[in-house]
Amino acid sequence: MSASDTPDIGRHLERLAAEGVDVVRVTYPDLMGTDRARDVLLEHLPSACEHGLAFCRAVYHTSPQGDVVRVPGGRDAGLPDITVRPDLGTLTPLPWEPGVATCLGEVSDPATGSPAAESPRDLLRAVLARCQEHGLRPVVGPELEYFLLRPAPGTRTGWQRLPETTGGVYTTGLRADPGNHLLRTLRRLRDLGLGVVGGNHEFDGGQYEINLRHSGALDAADRAFRFKAAVKELARAEGNLATFMAKPFADAGGSGFHLHLSCQDAKGRNAFDDPAGAHGLSTTARHALAGVLAHAPGLAALANPTINSYKRFGPDSLAPWLIDWGLDNRSAMVRIPPERGSGARLELRLGDAGANPYLLIAGTIAAALLGVQAGEEPPAPLEGYGYDTARSAVLPMSLPAALEALEADTALTGFLGKDFTASFLAYKRDEVERFQRHVTDWEFAEYAYHL
Repeated sequence: MSASDTPDIGRHLERLAAEGVDVVRVTYPDLMGTDRARDVLLEHLPSACEHGLAFCRAVYHTSPQGDVVRVPGGRDAGLPDITVRPDLGTLTPLPWEPGVATCLGEVSDPATGSPAAESPRDLLRAVLARCQEHGLRPVVGPELEYFLLRPAPGTRTGWQRLPETTGGVYTTGLRADPGNHLLRTLRRLRDLGLGVVGGNHEFDGGQYEINLRHSGALDAADRAFRFKAAVKELARAEGNLATFMAKPFADAGGSGFHLHLSCQDAKGRNAFDDPAGAHGLSTTARHALAGVLAHAPGLAALANPTINSYKRFGPDSLAPWLIDWGLDNRSAMVRIPPERGSGARLELRLGDAGANPYLLIAGTIAAALLGVQAGEEPPAPLEGYGYDTARSAVLPMSLPAALEALEADTALTGFLGKDFTASFLAYKRDEVERFQRHVTDWEFAEYAYHL
């Protein structure tokens, strides 16, 4: 529900004022999945709803370091605007910031009134519309990991894990989380209405995982986007840093973004369940699985979208780098959990926590739907422990290779759209070029003294 379609905006104003809110923070995702925003005084919310908030379109083309990347439609077009209108259906007070409510923004091109080509949220909407044509409603459950860091002046990065305790795998309480970060975060995220289910300390020191309930794909993406922004903001409020970077430390594992995906049919039944089907999976589920496997190389560019992403891969990392699937097998790229009936689903373990939720979910659903359309069966499931290149094909092992695979997958990019694909490829290839020109600490330590 966009603000311009809401005849009773006065009702929202009265409710917010009664709750002591005098500022509304309007947020939307950029290509990275980072939140971009503007704070609007409550008395100016009607104007923001009617006319929209003007942002430079180059926000989609701006690197994490603040450089404007040469992407078609940005600098070459004179840095035009996009228009962002508050989506009042997503309004909610910020529990930790008195007087502030937040909502998502609807992005459009002011020249056409159509969604902006780079808008991740609208890209997902377009993919879901294609699913609806086939009578399918995707349901997604996101699982995200992150590291909590505290300032460490004088160290190479300026940050260290909080805490650095090792061995507290899959536990909670003060043994692995002496500052009770997880408890505080869970409660505040619950109060924000993000549908958090639970969380625990993960494999490495300072690493946590929080699970979100499953729901319709757009709602799940919205909540995952807001979840990441909220976790980072809560950490900043305490002088710390929460990072969803794929692999921030060489001596620790990476952080994943796992997706549980199922589909409902027109009658609301789980379209992936069939007690009489192979492995208890329906024809639709098997075809969707085959599609995800077939398009995995191109999908990797969306699931693992940074230079750093590919340092998460490797033997015994529990991060999938081979294209395979298994029945309740966590060493496979796609795991089929043991539940059937209403719980029948596939779990894509490919994504890392740095992925844009909208793009990861859109790409996964597009690949699954392409599989349904193709009607092909998946190969035999992985038996035993994976990571055997004699049994399974290798995914792209670098960002440049993944971008090439995405560009070559014309079926997948056809779902994503020509303009979005061109923008995404140009943006990420600029990242590759900048990295290739950068002299790293490793290079200096390796060569400077001896050469």
